[in-house]
Amino acid sequence: MLLLQLVNFSHPTLFSLFTMFLSRNHKRLSKLPEMIAKLNYHVLFEPIVYVKRTAKQDPSFISLKVRCFSTYGLSNDAKVSVTESSQLPNFTSRVSRIARTEAQEVLFDYLHCTRGFSFTDAEHISKNSPHFLQNLLSRIDNEKDVARNLTKFLRYNPINEFEPFLESLGLKPSELPMFLPRHLMFLNDDHVMLDNFHALCDYGIPRTRVGKLYKEANEIFGYDYGILALRLQAYETLGLSKSIVIKLINCCPSLLIGGVNNEFVKVLERWKKFGIENNWIGGYLSGKSMYNWNRMLDTMDFLDKVGYSEEQMHYLFISNPSLLFEGSGKTIYLLFGRLLKLGLKMDEIYSLFTHNPHILSGKRLKNLLQALNFLLEVGMEPKYIASIISTHIQLLGSCPLKGPKTVCKELKVGRHDLCQIIKEDPLKLFSVASKSKTKNSEQASSQYPSIHIEKTTFLLRLGYTENSDEMMKALKQFRGRGDQLQERFDCLVDAGLDCNVVAKIVKQAPMILNQTKAILEKKIDCLRNYLGYPLDSVVAFPAYLCYDMERIRRRLSMYVWLRERGAAKPTLSLSTLLACSDARFVRYFVDVHLEGPAMWESIKDHQP
Repeated sequence: MLLLQLVNFSHPTLFSLFTMFLSRNHKRLSKLPEMIAKLNYHVLFEPIVYVKRTAKQDPSFISLKVRCFSTYGLSNDAKVSVTESSQLPNFTSRVSRIARTEAQEVLFDYLHCTRGFSFTDAEHISKNSPHFLQNLLSRIDNEKDVARNLTKFLRYNPINEFEPFLESLGLKPSELPMFLPRHLMFLNDDHVMLDNFHALCDYGIPRTRVGKLYKEANEIFGYDYGILALRLQAYETLGLSKSIVIKLINCCPSLLIGGVNNEFVKVLERWKKFGIENNWIGGYLSGKSMYNWNRMLDTMDFLDKVGYSEEQMHYLFISNPSLLFEGSGKTIYLLFGRLLKLGLKMDEIYSLFTHNPHILSGKRLKNLLQALNFLLEVGMEPKYIASIISTHIQLLGSCPLKGPKTVCKELKVGRHDLCQIIKEDPLKLFSVASKSKTKNSEQASSQYPSIHIEKTTFLLRLGYTENSDEMMKALKQFRGRGDQLQERFDCLVDAGLDCNVVAKIVKQAPMILNQTKAILEKKIDCLRNYLGYPLDSVVAFPAYLCYDMERIRRRLSMYVWLRERGAAKPTLSLSTLLACSDARFVRYFVDVHLEGPAMWESIKDHQP
């Protein structure tokens, strides 16, 4: 019986002959191994014969002439044997780490040495197909000599190579049956698919991410040799770096179907008009999101019709990229539709957006939608809501609100009474429902709403998060109205610094903008024309613009005097000249020259 189990013939005639042979030649068992080898050869290598299948036949019991290990039931036309339902593995069984490691090594040897896979392919498949290995180990005694038993099993049971291959690409076990090809069990039989797979890997796309491309853009795996590489390079010619193209394809596999996506190209062209670089997209792409390039174009067209300038759209998207990348601009349409339902006319909505271009940035849009929901939940009529939005849209966008239930509980009133309170004085909405934790900011907002809003808007442009602790701290550090702060900011930009650089140094040293434009211009002039340093010097030492003019004049004058006499290095850093104490400055920049002390006294006595 043991010998019969080892032979395990699937051909009835061969099985009968072998049984008869045993009964008549029991004394010649010494020649049995040779006979088994010969018969197994005929079983494994004779042509495949299909058994006609009736309409009601269970696909799990298709009888074929080739023995093969396969986890999943395939289609009716499959050339691979299917595992019987009674032999399905126990997916809950646990396998030791040592057994799993040995199984990986055996599978690697099988793929690399027996099947001729490249080292990289065999290693990746063997190490990234745990589900397939689990099923494989369930067919042998995985407690003793796993390597030997599994090697022997694979010797007589060729596997469907597409199963571990597709699993190693990132496909879930439940998804595999949908993508297992018909008629094939060896990867080398589909050389076109393999060529395209290697083209993606050679370009730099992670192997574990190729599974998403296989699911969402399966057509690309049927391209002729070299076509896929040209499609990838075509996106680089648009001005995108290779790393951005890789990230883009991981997020949007459909871009490789057909030629270069026209809608995507138009989006890049629009961004270029706004002054946004193509590679900007790389910081905001997410593999978990879907992107509709056509909707993005519609969103930008809508904003253009509303009256947004290219400069305003540049700021809008740079400061709030989620407007485009989360829902592809869907949020803007949502707000627009709700305003129309409230009874606002098209030109009134356009006017609101034109006069309040920053209402769509940061958390303002979220706060505005939240305020709309609040007013609807307390039962306010659409015409009153429209009136409040038209009059107080900036405040609605700047203040996150509590829920109506919380406010009613705190005030001990019903929703109808709360609605009446807000109707009588809309500003009370902010005093009773605002989530702001800082009382001073709330008071400033209610007493001087326009000043507070201008200042807050300016800080949002610098990159502060609305209503954050950092924002509250900045409101105290930056002094002056929003328009004054903007004027000082523009002074530095007009002097030649990049807008983003100015935003960075201003956040590092807020005191810079607490000075008048005239003082800033004097300090810039002193740096450039007197000291001869480029304006970029302040990037490394923003505090230069914070020192009082007298300290700057004295120390730079002394340094220039020393430099003219060769007693000081020609390009000392601003921090070296200004940050040290008076005693240290005298020691290193006054006493180093015989005439230094006298010159220093002369400089101090000189009144500008």
